[in-house]
Amino acid sequence: MQRPGMPALDRDAVNWLLQGDVAIQYQTYRDLLETDRHDLRARIACEGWGKQLLDKRNPDGSWGLEFYRPKWTSSHYTLLHLKCLAIAQDHPVIRDSIGSILADYRAMDGGIGCARGDRKSDVCVNGMVLNYACYFGASEDNLRSIVDFLLGEHMDDGGFNCQSNRSGAHHSSLHSTLSVLEGIYEYARNGYTYRLGELQQAARQSRAFILLHRFYKSDRTGNIISKRFLNFPYPPRWYYNILRALDHFRTAGAPYDARMQDALDVVAGKRGKNGLWRREAAFPGKEFLVMEPPRGPSRWNTLIALRVLKAYGNAG
Repeated sequence: MQRPGMPALDRDAVNWLLQGDVAIQYQTYRDLLETDRHDLRARIACEGWGKQLLDKRNPDGSWGLEFYRPKWTSSHYTLLHLKCLAIAQDHPVIRDSIGSILADYRAMDGGIGCARGDRKSDVCVNGMVLNYACYFGASEDNLRSIVDFLLGEHMDDGGFNCQSNRSGAHHSSLHSTLSVLEGIYEYARNGYTYRLGELQQAARQSRAFILLHRFYKSDRTGNIISKRFLNFPYPPRWYYNILRALDHFRTAGAPYDARMQDALDVVAGKRGKNGLWRREAAFPGKEFLVMEPPRGPSRWNTLIALRVLKAYGNAG
């Protein structure tokens, strides 16, 4: 539901987006101009950022050294990155890589472990695995134990926490909750049915958990939980921030809620005088490619912020 008073789409900003990588062009047409350019989507694997990431694939179908190592150049984060580019979902090379991961990295608890033979898997990682595995059409049979694992870690306050099956946790984490929410969305969107009703109920409760915290505030004191939640690096990897969270609510078709407004005001307030949003400090670690320099104008953040404000409006 769009709020009244939504400002007209900034044509200068849109034109600037359309001068970017083909993945940005495609999503700008799809999300801001409401035109599905299949010709642009087909080019994502053949040029620009998509091709650069695919070219880094090892002969055995992995990226980096193994599934979760080294951190940002691992198979895991590369596959998540390719999904976020909106590359075609039926890409055979990517499907082959995901099939190998699901076969080789199953932990004893049913989730996908960060290393072969792990006894315990990570909630946040499995939310992300569900996200890209469903997007690229993995077999439902290969996802059932992941679903079982995630539902088994759903917490009483509505969300998820990656420490729940390790050191123990008494309160959900916004980081883990959002990663699992994104995975559940792709699971439902792509037609999977195993324990779907339970997953959708968990998703409703998880979004309620985020709303309870007004996206970045303590539900007890109203204080900011972490100032990092208000920064917008891209890609966000596993880290929570309010722009990523608002974009999930938009994607999931969640209606406007007054508890979004503080976060929407922060997003709108970060817009520069040039009508664009910046890419804020990157996370340390080796990357396959740097799409945009830190602290400079960001096509990614501008695209995401514009589509969030297009969906929900801005009273600021």
